[in-house]
Amino acid sequence: MSQLSLLIQNYGVLLVFGTVLLEQFGLPIPAFPVLIVAGAMAMDGSASWQLCLLAVLLACLICDYFWFRAGRYYGKRVLRLLCRISLSPDSCVNQTEDRFRRYGPKSLLVSKFIPGFNAIAAPMSGALGTRTRPFLGFASTGALLWGGTGIAVGAVFHDSVDQVLASLETMGGAALMVLGSLLALFIAYKYVERRRHRASMAVPRIDMTEVMALIEGGHDPLIVDARSSTAHALEAAIPGALLYKDCEPGQLMAGLDRDRHIVVYCSCPNDVTAAQVAKEFLANGFHRARPLQGGLDAWNAHHLPPAEPQLA
Repeated sequence: MSQLSLLIQNYGVLLVFGTVLLEQFGLPIPAFPVLIVAGAMAMDGSASWQLCLLAVLLACLICDYFWFRAGRYYGKRVLRLLCRISLSPDSCVNQTEDRFRRYGPKSLLVSKFIPGFNAIAAPMSGALGTRTRPFLGFASTGALLWGGTGIAVGAVFHDSVDQVLASLETMGGAALMVLGSLLALFIAYKYVERRRHRASMAVPRIDMTEVMALIEGGHDPLIVDARSSTAHALEAAIPGALLYKDCEPGQLMAGLDRDRHIVVYCSCPNDVTAAQVAKEFLANGFHRARPLQGGLDAWNAHHLPPAEPQLA
């Protein structure tokens, strides 16, 4: 029997727990295939599906509760951290946070099936004030649905899974090299995708010094808030800013002077959402549209009162 088969047979439950735990904490480790293998082994009597499902539940709850508490105490900051360390494009959080706000903590039932959504569901629950008991109830049910689905798929297709494992067994140590290479290729693909996405958002920025110079010079720049509705609930908008999500872009642009300065801001990493909206303005002839470098954080930092010196 190969080392791979021995590893799966002897440490099946621990392997399921560890893989799920690492994936839920944000590492690019696909846990669902491990659940499928566990389900196939359960059909052969080499593993207990009940223990594997319990391992999935425990691993998911540990991670979900950690991110839930982090979201409760750190709010939008932990969401930005998750987006920065994610291998998905930088707009991952902004694209999914309104989906969570629409369905609330019930979205935890399906969040683990949706790439990108799982990364923000738990911290968003904490940031928006979800109570602990409902959170744990929905998170537990969602973990059981996700884990149970993977194990069930393995049980149904256990003959095919056994053939794959047999092939890997004949390959010996080369099997681990193949699996490692596939994982490395996946990470490389996501990294290239992220770089390509950033390159597509390479729009000249405007910094706070320039913005203040425009305001003080009487140029009356239009400040556009490109954030989602959920982001508005977490942090107030710039006073007087136009909420882009509340407007129909065609009607909005039809009523504006194309020579006017347009300053678009968001609160996501690399100002990616602001850059997307600024590109829409530029494509419609607003040649003075630019995203605000640093977004809402830069504005708030510029307008915060200076810290009072502490007495010795």
